[in-house]
Amino acid sequence: MAAGSDRPEWLVVGQVSKPHGNKGEVLVWPLTDSPEAVFAEGRVLRLGDTEGRTGDEPVDVVVQARRPYRRGWLVTLADVEDRNAAEEISGRYLLIPIEEAEPREEGEHFYHELLGAEVVTVEGSVVGRVREVYDTEPAHLLEVKGEGRVHLIPFTSQVVKEVDAGTRRIVIDPPEGLLEL
Repeated sequence: MAAGSDRPEWLVVGQVSKPHGNKGEVLVWPLTDSPEAVFAEGRVLRLGDTEGRTGDEPVDVVVQARRPYRRGWLVTLADVEDRNAAEEISGRYLLIPIEEAEPREEGEHFYHELLGAEVVTVEGSVVGRVREVYDTEPAHLLEVKGEGRVHLIPFTSQVVKEVDAGTRRIVIDPPEGLLEL
Protein backbone atom coordinates (compact mmCIF):
# COMPACT_ATOMS: atom_id res chain seq x y z
CA MET A 1 0.00 0.00 0.00
CA ALA A 2 1.08 3.54 -0.58
CA ALA A 3 2.33 5.37 2.48
CA GLY A 4 -0.53 7.02 4.33
CA SER A 5 -3.15 5.36 2.15
CA ASP A 6 -5.58 2.46 2.55
CA ARG A 7 -5.61 2.05 -1.21
CA PRO A 8 -3.42 -0.82 -2.40
CA GLU A 9 -0.94 -0.24 -5.20
CA TRP A 10 -1.56 -3.67 -6.77
CA LEU A 11 -4.71 -5.52 -7.73
CA VAL A 12 -4.89 -9.33 -7.83
CA VAL A 13 -6.13 -10.47 -11.27
CA GLY A 14 -5.45 -14.21 -11.24
CA GLN A 15 -4.01 -17.17 -9.40
CA VAL A 16 -1.60 -19.66 -10.92
CA SER A 17 -3.18 -23.04 -10.25
CA LYS A 18 -0.79 -25.63 -11.69
CA PRO A 19 1.47 -26.50 -14.61
CA HIS A 20 -0.15 -27.67 -17.82
CA GLY A 21 2.11 -29.87 -19.89
CA ASN A 22 5.90 -29.83 -19.90
CA LYS A 23 6.73 -26.53 -21.63
CA GLY A 24 6.00 -24.04 -18.85
CA GLU A 25 2.36 -23.30 -19.59
CA VAL A 26 0.27 -22.72 -16.44
CA LEU A 27 -3.42 -22.90 -15.64
CA VAL A 28 -4.58 -19.55 -14.24
CA TRP A 29 -7.86 -18.93 -12.44
CA PRO A 30 -8.90 -15.43 -13.48
CA LEU A 31 -9.93 -13.06 -10.69
CA THR A 32 -11.04 -10.32 -13.06
CA ASP A 33 -14.04 -9.57 -15.24
CA SER A 34 -11.77 -8.94 -18.25
CA PRO A 35 -9.29 -11.83 -18.55
CA GLU A 36 -8.84 -11.23 -22.29
CA ALA A 37 -7.34 -7.80 -21.57
CA VAL A 38 -5.42 -8.76 -18.44
CA PHE A 39 -3.77 -11.83 -19.96
CA ALA A 40 -3.09 -10.25 -23.37
CA GLU A 41 0.17 -11.04 -25.17
CA GLY A 42 2.93 -8.66 -24.08
CA ARG A 43 1.16 -7.68 -20.84
CA VAL A 44 3.48 -7.28 -17.85
CA LEU A 45 2.13 -8.78 -14.63
CA ARG A 46 3.63 -8.73 -11.16
CA LEU A 47 4.12 -12.16 -9.60
CA GLY A 48 2.83 -12.05 -6.04
CA ASP A 49 3.23 -14.63 -3.32
CA THR A 50 0.55 -17.10 -2.19
CA GLU A 51 -1.09 -14.30 -0.18
CA GLY A 52 -1.14 -11.79 -3.06
CA ARG A 53 1.74 -9.65 -1.73
CA THR A 54 4.53 -8.38 -4.00
CA GLY A 55 7.37 -8.80 -1.51
CA ASP A 56 10.66 -6.95 -1.12
CA GLU A 57 12.14 -8.21 -4.40
CA PRO A 58 9.31 -7.91 -6.93
CA VAL A 59 9.26 -10.20 -9.95
CA ASP A 60 7.53 -9.18 -13.17
CA VAL A 61 6.44 -11.69 -15.80
CA VAL A 62 5.37 -11.09 -19.40
CA VAL A 63 2.46 -12.91 -21.01
CA GLN A 64 3.67 -14.61 -24.19
CA ALA A 65 0.48 -16.46 -25.05
CA ARG A 66 -2.87 -17.34 -23.55
CA ARG A 67 -5.96 -19.35 -24.39
CA PRO A 68 -9.19 -20.12 -22.58
CA TYR A 69 -9.34 -23.54 -20.99
CA ARG A 70 -12.41 -24.82 -19.16
CA ARG A 71 -13.15 -22.20 -16.49
CA GLY A 72 -9.64 -20.73 -16.51
CA TRP A 73 -6.86 -19.69 -18.88
CA LEU A 74 -3.73 -21.47 -20.04
CA VAL A 75 -0.99 -18.86 -19.95
CA THR A 76 2.59 -18.95 -21.20
CA LEU A 77 4.87 -16.56 -19.30
CA ALA A 78 8.34 -15.45 -20.37
CA ASP A 79 11.11 -17.16 -18.38
CA VAL A 80 8.78 -19.97 -17.25
CA GLU A 81 10.22 -22.46 -19.68
CA ASP A 82 9.42 -25.89 -18.29
CA ARG A 83 7.22 -27.81 -15.89
CA ASN A 84 9.65 -27.33 -12.98
CA ALA A 85 9.56 -23.54 -13.36
CA ALA A 86 5.76 -23.67 -13.65
CA GLU A 87 5.51 -25.75 -10.46
CA GLU A 88 7.61 -23.15 -8.61
CA ILE A 89 4.97 -20.47 -9.21
CA SER A 90 1.91 -22.67 -8.54
CA GLY A 91 -0.39 -21.12 -5.96
CA ARG A 92 0.99 -17.62 -6.48
CA TYR A 93 -1.08 -14.63 -7.52
CA LEU A 94 -0.73 -12.40 -10.58
CA LEU A 95 -1.21 -8.66 -10.08
CA ILE A 96 -1.49 -5.42 -12.05
CA PRO A 97 -0.94 -1.85 -10.85
CA ILE A 98 -4.26 -0.56 -9.52
CA GLU A 99 -4.10 2.38 -11.95
CA GLU A 100 -4.29 -0.10 -14.83
CA ALA A 101 -7.58 -1.58 -13.64
CA GLU A 102 -10.56 -0.97 -15.87
CA PRO A 103 -12.79 1.86 -14.67
CA ARG A 104 -15.61 0.66 -12.49
CA GLU A 105 -19.22 1.34 -13.26
CA GLU A 106 -21.36 3.13 -10.70
CA GLY A 107 -22.09 0.84 -7.78
CA GLU A 108 -19.13 -1.47 -8.47
CA HIS A 109 -16.53 -1.99 -5.74
CA PHE A 110 -13.25 -3.82 -5.39
CA TYR A 111 -13.26 -6.52 -2.72
CA HIS A 112 -10.49 -4.71 -0.83
CA GLU A 113 -12.84 -1.73 -0.42
CA LEU A 114 -15.37 -3.96 1.34
CA LEU A 115 -13.04 -5.99 3.56
CA GLY A 116 -12.89 -4.55 7.06
CA ALA A 117 -15.79 -2.17 6.43
CA GLU A 118 -18.21 -1.58 9.29
CA VAL A 119 -21.73 -2.84 8.54
CA VAL A 120 -24.67 -1.02 10.14
CA THR A 121 -28.42 -1.20 9.64
CA VAL A 122 -30.44 1.74 8.30
CA GLU A 123 -31.53 2.26 11.93
CA GLY A 124 -27.87 2.62 12.98
CA SER A 125 -27.35 -0.71 14.76
CA VAL A 126 -23.84 -2.08 14.31
CA VAL A 127 -23.86 -5.55 12.73
CA GLY A 128 -20.09 -6.06 12.56
CA ARG A 129 -17.20 -5.86 10.11
CA VAL A 130 -16.80 -7.52 6.71
CA ARG A 131 -14.38 -10.39 7.09
CA GLU A 132 -14.73 -11.99 3.64
CA VAL A 133 -16.51 -11.55 0.32
CA TYR A 134 -17.77 -14.68 -1.43
CA ASP A 135 -18.30 -14.69 -5.18
CA THR A 136 -21.51 -16.70 -5.36
CA GLU A 137 -24.52 -16.86 -7.65
CA PRO A 138 -26.91 -15.14 -7.88
CA ALA A 139 -25.21 -12.55 -5.65
CA HIS A 140 -21.99 -12.02 -3.71
CA LEU A 141 -22.16 -12.67 0.02
CA LEU A 142 -20.52 -10.57 2.72
CA GLU A 143 -19.29 -12.50 5.73
CA VAL A 144 -19.79 -10.08 8.60
CA LYS A 145 -18.40 -10.84 12.06
CA GLY A 146 -20.32 -9.21 14.85
CA GLU A 147 -20.35 -9.67 18.59
CA GLY A 148 -20.40 -13.41 19.08
CA ARG A 149 -21.80 -14.30 15.65
CA VAL A 150 -21.10 -14.35 11.96
CA HIS A 151 -23.68 -13.18 9.40
CA LEU A 152 -23.85 -13.87 5.67
CA ILE A 153 -25.31 -10.77 4.03
CA PRO A 154 -26.37 -10.85 0.36
CA PHE A 155 -24.65 -8.03 -1.54
CA THR A 156 -27.78 -6.98 -3.43
CA SER A 157 -29.49 -3.63 -3.94
CA GLN A 158 -32.45 -4.93 -1.92
CA VAL A 159 -30.24 -5.38 1.17
CA VAL A 160 -27.21 -3.10 0.73
CA LYS A 161 -28.40 0.50 0.64
CA GLU A 162 -25.10 2.37 0.74
CA VAL A 163 -21.39 1.66 0.44
CA ASP A 164 -19.01 4.42 1.44
CA ALA A 165 -15.52 3.21 0.53
CA GLY A 166 -14.00 6.40 1.96
CA THR A 167 -15.33 5.87 5.47
CA ARG A 168 -15.38 2.07 5.05
CA ARG A 169 -19.03 1.84 6.02
CA ILE A 170 -21.84 -0.26 4.55
CA VAL A 171 -25.49 0.44 5.37
CA ILE A 172 -27.92 -2.44 5.05
CA ASP A 173 -31.67 -2.88 5.31
CA PRO A 174 -31.89 -6.58 6.14
CA PRO A 175 -35.10 -8.49 5.56
CA GLU A 176 -36.81 -9.72 8.70
CA GLY A 177 -34.93 -12.63 10.25
CA LEU A 178 -31.70 -12.30 8.24
CA LEU A 179 -29.62 -11.24 11.24
CA GLU A 180 -31.11 -14.00 13.40
CA LEU A 181 -29.85 -16.81 11.14
